[in-house]
Amino acid sequence: MSKVLITGGCGFIGSTIGSALTDAGHSVVVLDNFSTGRKEFALDRPCYEGDIADPVILDQICADHPDIDVVVHCAASIVVPESVADPIGYYNNNVLGTLRLVEHLLQHGITRMLFSSSASFYGPAPDGEVTETSPIAPSSPYARTKAHVEAMLADVCQGTDFRLISLRYFNPIGADPQLRTGLALANPSHALGMLITKDRLGEPFTVTGTAWPTRDGSGVRDYVHVWDLAQAHVKAVEQFDTVVTGPDGAARSRAINLGTGAGTTVFELVDAYRSVTGSAIAVQSGPARPGDVAGAYASTQRAAAELGWRAQHSIEDGIRDTLAWFAHRGRVLPEFA
Repeated sequence: MSKVLITGGCGFIGSTIGSALTDAGHSVVVLDNFSTGRKEFALDRPCYEGDIADPVILDQICADHPDIDVVVHCAASIVVPESVADPIGYYNNNVLGTLRLVEHLLQHGITRMLFSSSASFYGPAPDGEVTETSPIAPSSPYARTKAHVEAMLADVCQGTDFRLISLRYFNPIGADPQLRTGLALANPSHALGMLITKDRLGEPFTVTGTAWPTRDGSGVRDYVHVWDLAQAHVKAVEQFDTVVTGPDGAARSRAINLGTGAGTTVFELVDAYRSVTGSAIAVQSGPARPGDVAGAYASTQRAAAELGWRAQHSIEDGIRDTLAWFAHRGRVLPEFA
């Protein structure tokens, strides 16, 4: 069993990964600055409050836990329109912060990392499907930071003992099925969260962008259940040395898509939501947001071949688990009580 440090481990995805790892018998240590993470999501894990670029807190973590085997790096700023408005903040946090983190990890002899990357930097694909070798053409500062970090860390792997698996997330939905953690934002900015919010308020849902080159004009996304994402991280931790074997074997860094392998348009997401809930929520069309793209869905062959992982949950499962978490989260987060 491994001891795993999760940066951003009190966020939506990081905390869910922590639960999956713990359930599988691994030990988890958390670092979070609580800019968006929640202390309640630390559960019973050792939790340190601080920034990923702060050498003092990293020294303390490594002194307290000298047996850390691998780092799952989830800490990042992730909102596309916000990145357009504050590119300096995004580059400071996502790129420079990651460089400082890796520098200090190497000083402590920690050489394995799973990086929470993103499918947002893929360029348009003729049929919507992207593989790990598809062209990279980020259209927002957020997406560019993810692409820059991947390239930067690949260089680090070539010049040091560092090794990396970049897990390229598509569009996470759902919640921990045991309802330990989930989305903590009152008004999430992603499509499903906004759909639920608008339905609760009795207002129409706006489809932002209806002139994309897709089957119905709305953006295509690959909605993957966050618990499936978390299980992929368990697989990657347990098979790390097989996927990236080091100087005498295969590549020192590897990118792997994490999606369902199926594309869903925003209009189709609305239909799935109506099917699950029985809601008759109205829909209206609006302009695309700054930094939005037509979208894509994942080729999942590499994840299946190298991790033995495939998504198990449907989009309807993700909607149901998101709604179950929203109904439950007042028992975990006091402001929703």
